[in-house]
Amino acid sequence: MTDTIRILICDDHAIVRKGLRTLIDSEPGMEVIGEAANGREAVLKVQSLQPDVILMDLVMPRMGGVEAIIEIKKDFPEARLLVITSFAEEEKVFAAIKAGALGYLLKDS
Repeated sequence: MTDTIRILICDDHAIVRKGLRTLIDSEPGMEVIGEAANGREAVLKVQSLQPDVILMDLVMPRMGGVEAIIEIKKDFPEARLLVITSFAEEEKVFAAIKAGALGYLLKDS
């Protein structure tokens, strides 16, 4: 059994995904196993890859982050999700936490 944390990055901006991948891949014990560019793709990738941690943007096309979290938690109640967002808007972040996210990180942090 490996101790590597397998991470899925879900964000509609390729540059954000690339930056997060670079940061994560430079850390020992963490590995990016996939990326999703929209909420619908995120749900499908979670089903196929079953990552340990999902980094989820809130504002994405085809399905927003909160909706994707709800869908993921239906099939994988043990899924560990962290929201990544540019905005610390209480309403959106609170909705994501209520849907099952464990916490959030601002993209500029």
